[in-house]
Amino acid sequence: MDRGRESRWEKDAMTVEIGFALVTAVALAAAVFAVPLALTLVFDLSDAASEGVRTAGALTGAAAGVWRLVRVLWRFDVERRKGH
Repeated sequence: MDRGRESRWEKDAMTVEIGFALVTAVALAAAVFAVPLALTLVFDLSDAASEGVRTAGALTGAAAGVWRLVRVLWRFDVERRKGH
């Protein structure tokens, strides 16, 4: 294989890994956000408290999604550099 150039297989593997990272990041973010959303629906909170809980849930969900995305892609890059 030519050093410095990616084969078609490597490009395809990278595309699949990016797709996997995005899908799992969105799923994790949605699951994390669903918990505070469910709490606001189950408990009768004031509008301000409900908005605060949903905002915190959205921020936490976004952070969890970004963490998952970075973690998956970082792990893929480490494995790719090892040659696995």
